[in-house]
Amino acid sequence: MKKFNIRKVLDGLTAASSSSSAAAASLQSGNRENDLIQETLQSEHFQLCKTVRHGFPYQPSSMAFDPVQKILAIGTQSGALRLFGRAGVECFCQHESGSAVIQLEFLVNEGALVSALADDSIHLWNLRQKLPAILHSLKFNRERITFCHLPFQSKWLYVGTERGNIHIVNVESFTLSGYVIMWNKAIELSSKTHPGPVVHISDNPMDEGKLLIGFECGIVVLWDLKSKKADYRYSYDEAIHSVAWHHEGKQFVCSHSDGTLTTWNIRAPAKPAQIITPHGKQPKDGKKPEPCKPILKVEYKTTRAGDPFMILCGGLSYDTVGRRPCLTVMHGKSTAVLEMDYPIVDFLTLCETPYPNDFQEPYAVVVLLEKDLVLIDLAQIGYPIFENPYPLSIHESPVTCCEYFADCPAEVIPALYSEGSRQKRQGFSKKEWPISGGNWGQGTLSFSEMIITGHADGSIKFWDASALMLQVLYKLKTAKVFEKPRSKEEKSSTEIVDEDPFAIQILSWCPESRVLCVAGVSAHVIVYRFSKQEVTTEVVQLLEVRMQCELNEVESPECGGEQASAVSTPGTSSSPQTSLPQSHPSSSSNNSSDGLRDNVPCLKVRSSPLKQSPGYQVELLIQLVWVSGEPPQQITSLTVNSAYGLVAFGSGNGLAVVDYLQKTLLVNVSNAELYGSTDPHHRQPHSPRKTRQPSAGLCDGNDASATPEERCKSPTSGSGSPCNSDEDSKQTFIDKVKSKSRRISKTVANDFAKISRKINMIADHKDERRLQRHCSLPGKKQQSSVKEMKKQRTVSFRETSFCDLNARDNSFSRSRSSSVASIDRESREVISSFYFCDWLSKKSETVAVPSLWVGTSLGSMLAIALTVPSTPEQRMQQPVGVSFCGPVVRLKGGILRMAQLDASGILLPHVYESWYEPNAPEEEREQPRRHRLTSPPSQENPDCQYAVVCSEKQAKVVALPSQNCVYEHNITETSFVLRADVVTMTTGVAIACFCANGHIMTLSLPSLRPLLDVNYLPLTDMRIARTFCFSNQGQALYLTSPTEIQRITYSQETYDNLQEMLGELFTPVETPEAPNRGFFKGLFGGGAQSLDREDLFGEVAAGKASRSLAQHIPGPGGMEGMKGAASGVVGELARARIALDERGQKLGELEERTAAMMASADSFSKHAHDIMLKCKDKKWYQL
Repeated sequence: MKKFNIRKVLDGLTAASSSSSAAAASLQSGNRENDLIQETLQSEHFQLCKTVRHGFPYQPSSMAFDPVQKILAIGTQSGALRLFGRAGVECFCQHESGSAVIQLEFLVNEGALVSALADDSIHLWNLRQKLPAILHSLKFNRERITFCHLPFQSKWLYVGTERGNIHIVNVESFTLSGYVIMWNKAIELSSKTHPGPVVHISDNPMDEGKLLIGFECGIVVLWDLKSKKADYRYSYDEAIHSVAWHHEGKQFVCSHSDGTLTTWNIRAPAKPAQIITPHGKQPKDGKKPEPCKPILKVEYKTTRAGDPFMILCGGLSYDTVGRRPCLTVMHGKSTAVLEMDYPIVDFLTLCETPYPNDFQEPYAVVVLLEKDLVLIDLAQIGYPIFENPYPLSIHESPVTCCEYFADCPAEVIPALYSEGSRQKRQGFSKKEWPISGGNWGQGTLSFSEMIITGHADGSIKFWDASALMLQVLYKLKTAKVFEKPRSKEEKSSTEIVDEDPFAIQILSWCPESRVLCVAGVSAHVIVYRFSKQEVTTEVVQLLEVRMQCELNEVESPECGGEQASAVSTPGTSSSPQTSLPQSHPSSSSNNSSDGLRDNVPCLKVRSSPLKQSPGYQVELLIQLVWVSGEPPQQITSLTVNSAYGLVAFGSGNGLAVVDYLQKTLLVNVSNAELYGSTDPHHRQPHSPRKTRQPSAGLCDGNDASATPEERCKSPTSGSGSPCNSDEDSKQTFIDKVKSKSRRISKTVANDFAKISRKINMIADHKDERRLQRHCSLPGKKQQSSVKEMKKQRTVSFRETSFCDLNARDNSFSRSRSSSVASIDRESREVISSFYFCDWLSKKSETVAVPSLWVGTSLGSMLAIALTVPSTPEQRMQQPVGVSFCGPVVRLKGGILRMAQLDASGILLPHVYESWYEPNAPEEEREQPRRHRLTSPPSQENPDCQYAVVCSEKQAKVVALPSQNCVYEHNITETSFVLRADVVTMTTGVAIACFCANGHIMTLSLPSLRPLLDVNYLPLTDMRIARTFCFSNQGQALYLTSPTEIQRITYSQETYDNLQEMLGELFTPVETPEAPNRGFFKGLFGGGAQSLDREDLFGEVAAGKASRSLAQHIPGPGGMEGMKGAASGVVGELARARIALDERGQKLGELEERTAAMMASADSFSKHAHDIMLKCKDKKWYQL
């Protein structure tokens, strides 16, 4: 496991001082007020390292199996190694070069592995430690490696090259032997062509002194190692792909490029003993069968009691167009063709014995596919597959989002597992998983962990991630709610996404109440509730929302002092029935006169009854509809709260709040209406639209249909901001022209591609400032007036002072090019985050009131007060009141995360309602709604709450209800934060941030002291930005490849216990006994012939190899040191116990032999004495 050199930040360091003296004085006074809060988190509580990697190895290239240790190794095209033992025992290693792994060879039962890479290097891995490491490396300089072979219980590795030569490496010292088999000596001297690369090397199972060499051209040579010459040469017209021995060493089978299998007797090289084409059509006239696709690999395994198995991949007929990849199992007269879901990379046959000269007794086949790992049971009829215990199905559908929940309620995991166990497939083999090596770790974590992944097909998977393991608990399919088109022709014209219209975009889950809310790419939101009872829903509850915005471009004020906005306090709640719009009914024919789509959702809801099994069941479906021919904006933020029974979601057009208990729409406002008359931004009106045919792709409402001339027009009336200079107006106009000439991308993935453009723009940030001074100004002056909106509701705003607005707070508009939410200056202000809480909005209040905090992409945090009926009966009958409180605080960059602390600096948990059975009778399911109690403000300290707000650029802590900014920290100046979370550690609370420049940082709360800053992972893939997430107790994860999840920890406590929690790959196991040769074979020499390879390949006999051929890179120790290295006290004791058992067994055998010899001696002495007594009185001639 890689440990990072962490540049820890000294405790007590504060953020850079503010450029405003007034702001600095405010912060200093705030710090004095909060000196009483004792923070327990220090920098020594943090340490960053990788823990474990889950999922299927991305782009696998090779595979090997240790039949004694029962460990499987898989190499990938990126140089990674994944080792698998029993369920829960996994390990990840990485070659530094990153070259593809072309072959793997186990040192069987030795705890070591040899890997050959595409960069012509071989490496020896020590598997006797929990974190495998490289002991030796050997880099070939003049020849390319094509094939390797390591005989069982041998220390000499055969390495075949592209030139046709074979070199021999000592795996103990990793040095080359002087013994080399040259290609020109192996083939016929009369041959005029090069035989091609070495594609196969193996020794005769019955004679280790005979080496079988296969060349690509079709020539196979049986080489005598002692005499250094070829005994036999076998030639065939077609190229060879693989060779397999019969265990008696008298026959071997070759697979060829024309789909044929040739069987050769070693003493009859003239022609093959048999030629078959497994999948070829046999002509009646005796002609040669039609050629088939190449047979890439063949294995020949024998059994004592029945016919041998011949297993091969490839070889299908060329007329089988569109047929899936197949594995063929030939057993006696039967031939089974097993279709696979993905192309076959490699396969191995698992046998009972590791000895090649004995009956193999195959019992399973491991098939490595491009995106899956399959084990086939050869012992059962029909060849069923084993149930895979590894979490290799993460990529079953591409992962689009994920969330990580550490320290979740303990009863949630058993509940999900209970319902998810009913979803398991049937028909698996009844035998246990045969890859069963290794041991689990001894250490555990005291908290349970869960991972939720959203996928492109609309499915959601819940995973148990406790104790560094991963197991799927439950799978939910959200696409069941919608009608699926049978073909592309039947696809609805209202869909806004070409592919994967059901893809999950955002997840919001309440672990305590088990309420799940998901947002999809087709502008839909689904609320689920967990139930243990099966129900049938006749009609899915549907709520359609018409979210329309008439304001387009947004500009931020350049001078915060003069443009300070006002905050309003909760006044009289507005009644949603009278002042807020209700949902509009949907109709496919509800189009305007000019043919534009209007009031039409993107997806068609299922019309037939929906049978919902126990587990997550649909409570409410919310869909955004088309507005005047424009598709709805994709949802950018989402949250659900079970205590209030509300769902809030936002987009580029505005936000909506839905009561999922009463199935009503409470709030549907644009972003500008959130501010009311205190809007600090200058919004430009829409350009006129042209009638057009809407595209199927996702469009932005940002004048996408206007002509280029219309999009570039500048308003001719109105005056600019009093704080904007002429130079600023010039640059603003130019930016507006550039931004209006672009189009929003069609899919969600392209949103992250925009982030990469901003990363490139960070380096040019200084150049942009220079450009502002040299831009030319068009003749017409820019307009900054706001068009009057047509309001359909009445919302009263009461103004108070806007807290802590200074020039630096409002200057963030100049650095918006490096912001995630305000993407490349081309989108409107969007809703970026939500937070439901109970807060004190006024100093006169003594009881916290429910509210919704709203964060925007332009750095504003606003509040909406809620009036929730107190009793369950009133909650279902009376509407929830809503009043807008306006802005609370402003930050640079888009708001990413908000949280709440109490007066002592402890994180206040979110308000929730405990889970109850939603389908139970009313009298049984009434549960008291939990409310968080907040102590009233005292006279000495009127503030009893703190709001924590983190944006892409900075973090602030604001005292409530006074709304004074008490702490502030600039997280980054040259980059931007991609993900931020307020996390609970064992000893305190902190903010964890992941920046686009790869830094992972933590800040203490509430003082925002830097505690950790590590340059961990540069943002090279937008997948990382989309899936990176922090959780409590110092845990985090991200999708490191399309098929793998990488978990990391930033907790020193977890880092210290990591070695105990990791499993052990190597366990002391006694090697099975060699097969018995039998009396007659031992008497007449018919058994296996051994070979002293040291006498042939050693330096004394073969000399030294050329130094220029390969470069040796020594590791920390040789093989002897590796064998002596212990992998824990348990391993040492086990090895000592086995050694004592072996010693005792040998002593017992010696004692038995001694007793037998003594008995034989006594018998001989007795017989000799009897003969002496019988013959003592006889003469010599009488004998």
